[in-house]
Amino acid sequence: MTREKPVQGFWGLWNISFGFFGIQIGFALQNANVSRIFQSLGTSVDDLAFLWIAAPLTGLLVQPVIGHYSDRTWGVLGRRRPYFLAGAMLATVALLAMPNAPVLWVAAALLWMLDGSLNVAMEPFRAFVGDMLGSRQRTAGYAFQTGFIGAGAVIGSLAPMILTDIFQVANTAPAGGIPPSVQYGFYIGALALFFAVLWTVLTTREYSPAQMAAFTDESPVRDEAVVPSRARLAPVWIALGAIVIAAVSRFGLDKPVYLLGGGLIAFGTALLVSAALVRSGRASNVLSQIVGDLGSMPGTMKRLALVQFFTWSALFIMWIYTTPIVTQHVFGTTDTTSAAYNEGANWVGVLFAVYNGVATLWAFVMPWLAARIGRRDAHIVGLLSGAAGFASFLVIRDPLMLIGSMVLIGIAWSSILTMPYAMLSNALPQGKLGVYMGLFNIFIVLPQLIVSSVMGQVVRTFFPGDPVWAMLIAAGVMAVAALAMLRVARDA
Repeated sequence: MTREKPVQGFWGLWNISFGFFGIQIGFALQNANVSRIFQSLGTSVDDLAFLWIAAPLTGLLVQPVIGHYSDRTWGVLGRRRPYFLAGAMLATVALLAMPNAPVLWVAAALLWMLDGSLNVAMEPFRAFVGDMLGSRQRTAGYAFQTGFIGAGAVIGSLAPMILTDIFQVANTAPAGGIPPSVQYGFYIGALALFFAVLWTVLTTREYSPAQMAAFTDESPVRDEAVVPSRARLAPVWIALGAIVIAAVSRFGLDKPVYLLGGGLIAFGTALLVSAALVRSGRASNVLSQIVGDLGSMPGTMKRLALVQFFTWSALFIMWIYTTPIVTQHVFGTTDTTSAAYNEGANWVGVLFAVYNGVATLWAFVMPWLAARIGRRDAHIVGLLSGAAGFASFLVIRDPLMLIGSMVLIGIAWSSILTMPYAMLSNALPQGKLGVYMGLFNIFIVLPQLIVSSVMGQVVRTFFPGDPVWAMLIAAGVMAVAALAMLRVARDA
């Protein structure tokens, strides 16, 4: 006989998601300041997208593997909490080191380490909500998580400006240096991240495998090794990758596009290797099982994956180009050593704090809105708000008016962090929440990898010296995401 999981009260929901508060401080410091660090170390705006490749590529590799193992882990700290703690420790080290990077390649390597560590800590948190809450409480659970994400992002985004305006920490540095306001912001963020995750580790107790079996009628975790017949498309993926690589040489495209071609070849090769392992009787390996799970995704997940692809393409454009757009078009400079540039970069932190603050507040509206118009339509409203916010960058030149743009983007961000996961967690086999949440991340990471590979070429070719037009692309892509949501059932 099965039963619903106990309803969590306010403090139960708080403890389950408080660690995400610290993780998001780390992400916010990364998102708002890494382009600034790279530019301060001598990177041109055209090369920013390439240097950001580290972040999505790391997530693409890390999250499915962490999800797979966290579904199968059980020890003193439980199932998901060991990964929270390990990721937080590594991310803390990266945050302390990044603002002291002496040269560009060190900063890029530390971004890789930081993003990988944050992904190790973050991925199990998505499954953790599904583990700890029954189906009726999951919208509220993910909304609560979104509230912490927004609050953490506000603090992380504002940290350098607060240090400058209130504590008089210097906001400029000589050429090739990182401003002290950014350095101390990263130090404070490192401590906040570690202790917030530690709070969740110490104040929650996960349900044991026996308890989980009593809560759900799902069968135990069953490995879905790749079916050899699925490998028949492998040559197609490999051929597409070879065509992309050939096009780079033939048409003089950016070298980062090589990574896109290499990724296609790697996926096709993974299909072939997985199928060969299954045929030889060695199906119980991580690669074959993850590829098999990818091929057997539930229908709702496939439809949401398309939405995520377009959604996160738009978001990544914003994260890469907001700093150069605001400093150039609103503050009138591209000189990274000037006071105007650094004032503009700090204002980007304010703008990011605004959209995250709005996301925190909107998180408490979404359960009410979803109960009245459905989760699908509530998410469509959010995505269209984001498209309008991106489009407004093309006409606004007043820094204060950009706050209105970020309010619209904040509504979208709140919905993006809540609704897909609430819909997805109810559509997945509960014993595989970890691996499927990790695989779902592919459709967040893949568009980021594509944007990182091609946006530099697009901006340089079609909008040389004028990156603001990248926001028009972001607006159009977000609108396509809203249209793709129409393929998801209303009651998902």
